[in-house]
Amino acid sequence: MKKTSEIKIAIISSSFRAEVTENLEKYCIATFRQKGISRSQIDIFRVPGSLEIPLIVKKVAKKNIYDAIITFGAIVKGKTYHFEQIANECARGCMEVSLEYEVPVIFEVLAVYNLQDALERAKRKEENKGVEAALTALEMIKVIANI
Repeated sequence: MKKTSEIKIAIISSSFRAEVTENLEKYCIATFRQKGISRSQIDIFRVPGSLEIPLIVKKVAKKNIYDAIITFGAIVKGKTYHFEQIANECARGCMEVSLEYEVPVIFEVLAVYNLQDALERAKRKEENKGVEAALTALEMIKVIANI
């Protein structure tokens, strides 16, 4: 198992709906800090929207320096099929990269029916998706190290 000081994390975050993703990042980084991961061990990559996340996940995974990759985004249902296209393809692309490169991709791209639902998950103290992403990443790093 790697020492905590050797763990390297990538966060890929959508700039669209920044009021959601910036809070997810904040809580995620604070959780990592509480667990002994310094800010210098975390690289953040911002993309315009959620559909752009999988490509950067793949580019980051190819570097083979990150122990886990975390994705943050918010997709809000509108009146068209666009919501389903973006949510499904983003999830599929991230899963494909995780399996191909054998790196945990922690998927916290929130597909919600209204913006308030995403904001609640990003800002609340209990069941915060940024906190959950950090804890899941650390647990997956541990599980993989023990295989």
